[in-house]
Amino acid sequence: MAGLLSISEPDATQPTDLATQPDATNSDFLASIATDATQTDNKVVTTYSREEIAQLFDLPLMDLLLQAQTIHRKHFTANEVQISTLLSIKTGNCPEDCGYCSQSGHHRDTTKLQAEKRIEVDKVIAAAKRAKNSGSSRFCMGAAWKHPSAKDMPYVVELIKEVKALGLETCMTLGMLDTNQATQLADAGLDYYNHNLDTSRSYYEQVVSTRSYDERLDTIENVRNSGINVCSGNIVGMGESRDDRIDWVLELLKMPKAPESIPVNLLVPIAGTPIGDKVLAEGQLSVLEWIRTIAVARICCPTSYVRLSAGRESLSDSEQALAFMAGANSFFYGDKLLTTGNASQSGDDRLMRELGLTKQFAAPRAPKVLPVMDAMNGHQTQVVLAD
Repeated sequence: MAGLLSISEPDATQPTDLATQPDATNSDFLASIATDATQTDNKVVTTYSREEIAQLFDLPLMDLLLQAQTIHRKHFTANEVQISTLLSIKTGNCPEDCGYCSQSGHHRDTTKLQAEKRIEVDKVIAAAKRAKNSGSSRFCMGAAWKHPSAKDMPYVVELIKEVKALGLETCMTLGMLDTNQATQLADAGLDYYNHNLDTSRSYYEQVVSTRSYDERLDTIENVRNSGINVCSGNIVGMGESRDDRIDWVLELLKMPKAPESIPVNLLVPIAGTPIGDKVLAEGQLSVLEWIRTIAVARICCPTSYVRLSAGRESLSDSEQALAFMAGANSFFYGDKLLTTGNASQSGDDRLMRELGLTKQFAAPRAPKVLPVMDAMNGHQTQVVLAD
């Protein structure tokens, strides 16, 4: 990185460091996260105020990216990415009214999305095998439910166990969970549970009315308390302001522990959805603002996976490279994300070769409940593993 910094020498008479400019604010904070990656004794910042998060967003882009990549390399292997595959195991007719989602039953007359029943277990397992063979280390399963019903739980538990038996990490997004449901998923060995905050608390009411912000946080708390890793991110470009993106990052930092996985989605506007129609009429958020959000998430949550999710299929190779520079180290393989398009796998493989990126190996955790066979009488019991 030192060589990178010496490519172009700044004019000594024209200060370029934001922290040295006369109108800079809170220069002590900016100096504490100096953007010179050759400095090895920088102060380690462990928490950020709202004002400090805002200052990160305001940094010159190259300074922000350099700082994000420097922090990233302190906590993750350089040039290594985690690859997931996402499958919709139950599509459409969701009772939630999320204004961006084609799967909402509230928008089915305008989106014309055809609802589908639960996919059979053997078909899900076949898809998981294909994902593993393609190089994915994590298999994510999503269902268009407000919450899983009692009759759904044996189905999802079986899916977790079968996918884990393939040596893949598992992730699910099924809507809200109570404590008992979270415990059942944890006992089956679920590695990650996805439940996005989507946006800030203040903008949330512009996105969905059938579920409160606190209900989302309750589900995340239930997941965390069960021992499952939390996957929780946002969707930028829904008409929110930068202040909302700042407040979303702050919300992550208010949690007892930041999510282990943070998807940062760019809205894919779908005609027939209220938010999609609005964005299609008014224009989409700048890709560079999306990349800024990724970088700030990386700096503020240094040990979390930051995932390039929805919207990636619209990026050029150069824009994806910037996103990885910003600290993104996870993305989805496959041509489809639930109901929206995704970048092609062949294109991803080519880009990874060109950027010198390598795939991370799977590291699934053991289930909490294991079957044990008595060799003397053939009787099977279950053993609950200690945390």
